[in-house]
Order: sequence, then C-alpha cells, then structure tokens
Amino acid sequence: MDGNGRWAKQRFQPRFMGHRAGVRAVEGIVKHCVASGVDVLSLFAFSSENWRRPGKEVDLLMELFSHALDNQVKRLHKNNIRLNIIGDLSRFSDALQQKIRNATALTAENNGLILNIAANYGGRWDISQSVRKIAVKIKSGELQPEQVDECVIASHLVTADLPEPDLFIRTGGEQRISNFLMWQLAYTELYFTDKLWPEFNAQDLDLAIDSFSRRERRFGRTSEQLTGQ
Repeated sequence: MDGNGRWAKQRFQPRFMGHRAGVRAVEGIVKHCVASGVDVLSLFAFSSENWRRPGKEVDLLMELFSHALDNQVKRLHKNNIRLNIIGDLSRFSDALQQKIRNATALTAENNGLILNIAANYGGRWDISQSVRKIAVKIKSGELQPEQVDECVIASHLVTADLPEPDLFIRTGGEQRISNFLMWQLAYTELYFTDKLWPEFNAQDLDLAIDSFSRRERRFGRTSEQLTGQ
C-alpha cells in the first residue's frame, strides 16, 4: 500500500495525514473484497525496514495501528472477517501486542474473508524464522534433514494455513516486491499501478482483477498443455 506520504505531500499536509487517508482506503477495499467474494486479502502495513523512518513518524504509525485495532475489530467481527496479524510482533509494545492478541482471538472463529495485516514483516525474516523452526526439529530428532523440502519450508511460514496468493498489487508507481511474501509470490501474477494508495478504490481493484483474469497462468507448462491441444 504505497504512496501515503506522497499523497499528503501533494496536498501540503504532514505525512501522517496520508497514513490516516490510507486507513480509510483500507476500509473501502476490505468492504469491496467481501462483496466480491475474495477469500484472502493480505495488506503490507509496516515492513521490518520501516523502523528506519524518522522516529516521530514511526510513533504516529504505531498510534494509528493501535487506534485501528480499537475501532475496527468489532466491525470486522460483525462482518464475519477473520483478522490475522503476521510478522515479528515481539518488537511492538506490550500493550499493542495484547491488543493484537485480543483482536485475533475475537475473530478467530469467523469463516468469511481472511484479512492478513503484515506488521513488522519481511519476506526474508519469514523464510529465516521458518528455517529456524525446522532446525530445532532436526536437532530434537523430530525431523530428518532429508525430509526438508519446499512443502516443509512452506508449512513453517506465517502463512502456512493459507493458499499462495493469486494476485499481487502494488500502488504508487514503484515496480518491486520490497520484501513482501517473497516465498509465497513465486507464481503470483504482479500488477502495478501509479495510483497512490489513498486514491486506490473499488474500481481500481476491479481493474486489477480484470487484468488478472485475462492472463494465462501456466505454472511451468505450455499453453498447449493447458488447452489440451
């Protein structure tokens, strides 16, 4: 969800106003995903690299995250949405960690849209923590080295219980993955738009999904194999 800061700068506003506008955009996209029958929506809210930003901006982002948990979780629960917060949560304050636990517990039994919020997340971190878990199991004898394959690694990622993403959307004009779901995106279709995140709306999401629907996904096979020719 890229472009909050630039959106604010274009309007001669402080960056945190862009982040607030970004939260409103999230509300609209979540609502549209529910209406469109999307099963899983994963949003990259705060990367492990974002700690490098100015301290005041990071503090404001943490406040915004906390405020969103206070004000949105009951609405998510009412709409049968299951909330997951994925990432290394240990760096957050104890109070914020407790709010995260409360929010995920409240919505844990919901069976509608699965909403993943990636917070203090990095794709390299995700792969590293998966490998560490596997190493512990090998050391204890629970797992043998020759048993480690792609499926075993995937089963220890933070998205282990979810399907691999079909479509990756990046707003703001940049054309890179930026350490998001690096393992999971191996065969995901990529879609880039110049729209800044606060401006990204339901119609823009429909355009991305329409682009996805017109692509041929071969997964290593040929077109002839897919069509049976």
